[in-house]
Amino acid sequence: MPMKFINSATQVLYDMQQPIWLAPDGALLNCTLIDQFDPNKVLQYDTSIWRYATALPNIAPENRLRLGGGFTPLLPFNLKGKEVWFKHDYLFSTGSYKDRGAALLMSMVKEWGIQKVVQDSSGNAGCSIAAYAAAAGIECSIYIQQQTSLSKVTQMKAYGAHLVTIDGSREMVADAAMAAAKTDYYASHCWNPLFFQGTKTLAYEVCEQLGWQAPDAVVLPAGNGTLILGCSIGFTELFELGIIQKVPKLIAIQSEHCAPLATAFFAKNNAERFTQKPTIAEGIAIAKPIRGEQMITAVRSANGTFITVSEEDIIDAWKMCAQKGLYIEPTSAATVAGASIYALKFQSEKIVSVFTGTGLKATDTLKKSNLW
Repeated sequence: MPMKFINSATQVLYDMQQPIWLAPDGALLNCTLIDQFDPNKVLQYDTSIWRYATALPNIAPENRLRLGGGFTPLLPFNLKGKEVWFKHDYLFSTGSYKDRGAALLMSMVKEWGIQKVVQDSSGNAGCSIAAYAAAAGIECSIYIQQQTSLSKVTQMKAYGAHLVTIDGSREMVADAAMAAAKTDYYASHCWNPLFFQGTKTLAYEVCEQLGWQAPDAVVLPAGNGTLILGCSIGFTELFELGIIQKVPKLIAIQSEHCAPLATAFFAKNNAERFTQKPTIAEGIAIAKPIRGEQMITAVRSANGTFITVSEEDIIDAWKMCAQKGLYIEPTSAATVAGASIYALKFQSEKIVSVFTGTGLKATDTLKKSNLW
């Protein structure tokens, strides 16, 4: 059956020929799970997300955008004596894994014939949407915070995006983008369910690279949930189709300075609140993630958990990676720190994690932090 949009509240289905990102009643949209996929028919010659075209929404080949990234290496990395396997997603063309979601979403936007999109971002998603909008010849406006990394601002401008700077919180930026979305299509990496169809390819790649087997656990950053939810979808599809024998535990990482989901996950009562502080891991500093409940449900369903990391943990992990030849951004180092904590407790498990973004996108932030 062709993939459809599904109303998260009423379960009503909508055809994907409709250019929507929100249900008519205001509920979040998801996408239905695929009902068939043959690993033997993977497009071996294609190293983009379209390698798994038969598991993705139906988009004409001429509208499938490619910028050279995909099928990133899965390599072992020593974390304090424990081998953890890392996907090198900083190798995507804009420098972060967000290209997975942007490639799929903007390809569908091109398929629909939409000429302009708006989006809000702390940086990486904006860079990805701007790049793929440029590749598609689509006008793009990105809403950002005033303190967004200069490197990412420069990158978005280079792609031709119109930047709208908001002097306020990340939530205020999202509100401004939502207002703009009343007239222009909202290419959001958190509201739009098509973005997760792109990020689910990380799960497909991991399983293929492990011989169509699932690891025991996957350690991922937890900000707006683009990887948590994408991997939940991908591993669930492969499990329900009988291609893998289990859904791996999803281990979600948050900064101690901004941990709304970890607080809610472990809360003994609904009144518990967290106190937000500035964090070097700006990419996961999301105080009110739109799909927060879905993320918590995904982690629970996979028998996973949340881990919070301190600023010292993040900095130590960043320095360790740099000293081993890996220049990653601080948000990516937060995930490495969480993977290290988890790996020490579960020595016998096969653990996979991800280097989410290159440090070249955060050099100005790193310099201000006096890390060396």
